Amino acid sequence: MAGVVEFEKFPSGTLKVEKGFNLADLDPDSTPGYTGNKADGEALLSDLDGKLAELQEQLFAGSKFGGTKRVLLILQGMDTAGKGGIVKHVLGTMDPQGVQFKSFKAPTPEEKAYDFLWRIEKEVPAAGMMGVFDRSHYEDVLIHRVHGWADPKEIERRYAAINEFEARQTAVGTAVIKVMLNISNEEQKERLLARLDKPEKHWKYNTGDLKERAFWGDYMAAYQAVFTATNTEHAPWYVVPANKKWYARIAVQQLLLEALMSLKLEWPKAEFDVEAERRLAERS
Repeated sequence: MAGVVEFEKFPSGTLKVEKGFNLADLDPDSTPGYTGNKADGEALLSDLDGKLAELQEQLFAGSKFGGTKRVLLILQGMDTAGKGGIVKHVLGTMDPQGVQFKSFKAPTPEEKAYDFLWRIEKEVPAAGMMGVFDRSHYEDVLIHRVHGWADPKEIERRYAAINEFEARQTAVGTAVIKVMLNISNEEQKERLLARLDKPEKHWKYNTGDLKERAFWGDYMAAYQAVFTATNTEHAPWYVVPANKKWYARIAVQQLLLEALMSLKLEWPKAEFDVEAERRLAERS
């Protein structure tokens, strides 16, 4: 990639939550492992689109011949953190038939009648799929802790249930990538105001976002508790500074590339005589 500024240190090492991690110590405006500027980052994103798309196609193709590998990208973050931008700019070049996307909203009355993981289990990626959760089962510990909708004993039960659920996913060949897009309180304010300034962005604005801003400190404490309780070896957390949207996108792109490469994907071998089929095709 001549002329393209690459990561000096891969995000899987610099952004992974380790023992003793403190969310308050991570600057949302920083670009860990990357020394380039916005233009460099956008060039890198574009340069690696093809590689990411090729690996995703290999993942999908393998499932047609018995492969069981799959990927689940979990995107969490405060409102306006950039989850939609990640989906659009990082996964947008992938073959849509191999992408399984789900945006989890507030649970319906039917979903509330079951345990919190019931609706999640139905959306896990099938073999060969790139699964993406825009918000996820973590909402059921974050917002419930912040607003006291579940008592501490129930929250602890849910942490354990989440760990067991994710362990089951990795056991069947799923690479689980959990990303928290970390923006600052001030950056969120600017993004909310930007939505109000542009009529074409009004549809994105939710009046409830301002109410949740009042609980910012509580949400940060809830995220810290989540990292402590659910950061496991098979499904670690990555906290991505997200004030700079371009950095968040290349960081997540790199995390996906590393995860896909770790699966050691190969193109399926032809189950027919290639030369014989070529001769038939030439005579057709």
